[in-house]
Amino acid sequence: MFFVASKIFHSMILSKITIKKDKRENLKALCISAIASNQGKTILCTALLYHYKKSVRAFKIGPDYIDPQFHEKVCGRESINLDTFMMSQEQVNWMFDKYNDQEMAILEGVMGFYDGMDKGCSAYQVSTFLQIPTLLVLDGSGSYITISAVLKGLKSYKNDNTIKAIVLNKLSSKMHYELIKKQILKDFADEICVLGWIKKDLQSLGSTHLGLDLNEAKKEALETLSKEVLENINLDALEKITTIQREKTQNYPFEKFKKIEKKIAIVKDENFSFLYHDNLVFLQEIFKEVEIINAKEDESISENTHAVFIPGGYIEVDESYKKMSKFKNSLIKHAQDKHVYAECAGLLYLSNKIDDKKMSGILDIDFELKEKRSRLGYYYASNGLKGHAFHYTSALNPPKGVDLLSKNQSDIGSYGAWRDKKVYGTYLHVFFRNNMHILKEYFGI
Repeated sequence: MFFVASKIFHSMILSKITIKKDKRENLKALCISAIASNQGKTILCTALLYHYKKSVRAFKIGPDYIDPQFHEKVCGRESINLDTFMMSQEQVNWMFDKYNDQEMAILEGVMGFYDGMDKGCSAYQVSTFLQIPTLLVLDGSGSYITISAVLKGLKSYKNDNTIKAIVLNKLSSKMHYELIKKQILKDFADEICVLGWIKKDLQSLGSTHLGLDLNEAKKEALETLSKEVLENINLDALEKITTIQREKTQNYPFEKFKKIEKKIAIVKDENFSFLYHDNLVFLQEIFKEVEIINAKEDESISENTHAVFIPGGYIEVDESYKKMSKFKNSLIKHAQDKHVYAECAGLLYLSNKIDDKKMSGILDIDFELKEKRSRLGYYYASNGLKGHAFHYTSALNPPKGVDLLSKNQSDIGSYGAWRDKKVYGTYLHVFFRNNMHILKEYFGI
């Protein structure tokens, strides 16, 4: 994903923060990264998550909300975003400790290892301050000595990096692997552990597309994929480098809150699935009662609901918005005098229409679906929020909104959020835990 510079991240001085800590021993954690996207880190991450599925917690560095869904499908446990643009370093440290409840933690990086440094969030930065060893997946096709030179550059670019091991991807033979391994061991001695290699043109990848709908047939293919990917990787050596010792942060680096005696409905289904897991957990901590609504199954919002949260997703796709009459009517009724907070696809569903697809009409806005992206990456909002946006839609003859979204704080930006009474819709995806004012202003707590 793409990032925007975070002044908060760069200005933090952790030495001035008083932190209570508990020492935790024999923990296992690993960050999987590469020199760029499409190098094989997702394939290796998938294989390892499946292999350790009984005792692993997945994490995703950055704001992506699709990879965590796939992580959950693979290992049956929610994946957690660690994002140092939207949260401070101390807050991300707390997030990792809160959810690191399994024998193994696997962090999937974003883009290349150092990509995002200028924006405050990269695999390098997160793995370094969490002190988690990094495994690099390096594409070895069509090269051998040069791989060692690339690794030299990655290792020397920042001296405090946590790069401890590599796996070579897209190799045609063991002979090719041994050739590269020999050079790396010569250049790095015991500094780098060469864990193994992955064959090019894996049969399991060629025969099966693994999407979010992991049915039984695809689960069998996933098992085959995991075995193929890990066939030539030394897992014993891998587990040795994953052993870490860290001190668990005990203080709560967010605004304190009290549970309220009210009910919230969270829309969560295949249409509205872009939901950071901690947002769900946090709303469960705040509200006395939380109701999960499946809009695609046409479930209605209860009349005693105080607020409704509609996350992002794919509501503009054909067929995804149909057969929702009961849900739509209950939402329209709720929105007449109660709170609604909607992100991205949720915003679209509040509108009159997207092209020729009729929505709820709660907000008097029309949207169109474009072939070119309208926004992608981190954004600053004029209401003080920082978050992530990724969408192909835009408002037609846009009415005046309430918040502007800009790539840089100094830019004016363009409207990306609209409000009518207690109904608020925005293109921005944010974390709630470090933005309590969202719940106060838009959820009515």
